[in-house]
Amino acid sequence: MRARLISVGERMPAWVADGFAEYTKRLSRELPLELVELKLGDRGKGRDLGRALDDEGAAMLAAIPRGTHVVALDGRGKVWSSEDLAAQLANWRMAGRDLAFLIGGPDGLAAPALARADQRWSLGALTLPHMLVRLILAEQLYRAVSLLGNHPYHRA
Repeated sequence: MRARLISVGERMPAWVADGFAEYTKRLSRELPLELVELKLGDRGKGRDLGRALDDEGAAMLAAIPRGTHVVALDGRGKVWSSEDLAAQLANWRMAGRDLAFLIGGPDGLAAPALARADQRWSLGALTLPHMLVRLILAEQLYRAVSLLGNHPYHRA
């Protein structure tokens, strides 16, 4: 099984890129994680926000491989503990489909991207910068893999 993180926005700060790279390296054997960065839709004075979200949504849908189980990171989704995520990962493995995780830009995910999601996952009530969510997602996937493999990384 492979995972793809599809995220709106480019050029992570160096400390986020370094952390993300570290966790993707750690995940490389158990759950290869690929990052797909999408261009942020045009925003600003005189720009149509709806059009920007439509553009982001279309690019996101085009980046989802056929047959993939899609999980949208959404503040209105279900909150999972690390143990819950490990159980989800075990279920996803049993289903035998690749995964795609969707992270929207500063205005969230486009409605068609949310509609395409098989599940919605919330990291909690806090509003987090979408670049930081990438790092949190990678770390939590590594933690879930560690839990399933009885690795001592997770100390609950």
